[in-house]
Amino acid sequence: MTNKRLRQMALLMIKQFRDPYYQGFAAQMSFYFILSIVPIMIVLSQILGLVSISLDIVDDLVNQYVSEEIAELLENFITYVPTGKMNFLFIVIALWSASKAQISMMRMANYAFTEGQSTGKGFFRDRLRALRTITFTLFTVAFALVILVYGELVFKLLITTVFNSPGAEYEIHRFWLGFRWPAAMALYFLMVSYNYYSLPFTKVKFRDVLPGSFFASAGMLAVTFFYSIYTKYVGNFDIIYGSLASSVALMFWFFFLSWTLGLGVLFNKVYSDTKTM
Repeated sequence: MTNKRLRQMALLMIKQFRDPYYQGFAAQMSFYFILSIVPIMIVLSQILGLVSISLDIVDDLVNQYVSEEIAELLENFITYVPTGKMNFLFIVIALWSASKAQISMMRMANYAFTEGQSTGKGFFRDRLRALRTITFTLFTVAFALVILVYGELVFKLLITTVFNSPGAEYEIHRFWLGFRWPAAMALYFLMVSYNYYSLPFTKVKFRDVLPGSFFASAGMLAVTFFYSIYTKYVGNFDIIYGSLASSVALMFWFFFLSWTLGLGVLFNKVYSDTKTM
């Protein structure tokens, strides 16, 4: 990528931000993120229940990678999710509710790729597409968690039976320790890429969404890392917000994640617009 193209992409990004439509996008999407937490956990608990995995693994990951205030609030959402059997209609309703964030990002992506001419194709078509996308997203998340829990066992079984190497447990364990997180990160990248590819109604090639996907994937990890440090060592929400400190910390985290996802969409747009340079 030439310096001329990079400058042009930066100028186009700045031009996009002048449009008032984008100013409220992150706030809107972070609001829908919050509304989607419980439905997402309900559906995720049902998917993981099929392979006997509880949401405790989600709780462990949350405690490792987010700040104490956010972890405390998210634990409440995870702890009180019902884990009993649910009928198909209830699962669909939960998915419908969980797809609100996808709707917001879909409208923003359509607005960007159509130069502000359209935000979608109508309520039901938009909803069905968002429903399909959130279903794929949740199955990808569940599969990544299954890999983290059962991946070493499956890999060990494959090596010892197919390749007849029963004495390779130590080597398998070492290999898996180095492989499991790259595998989970690859699925995470695929999840972001699929959302960018599937949500806009404008036809785009999958490879054309990869730059923005990489930008957003790395950006969300960076935002989570630095925001966790900020809330732990610098920010003190208790002083201003009191008992609402955990909720405010969560809302700001979602706000920054939403901005990162939105920037990924705009990155794909300006990347596409400057292809000939």
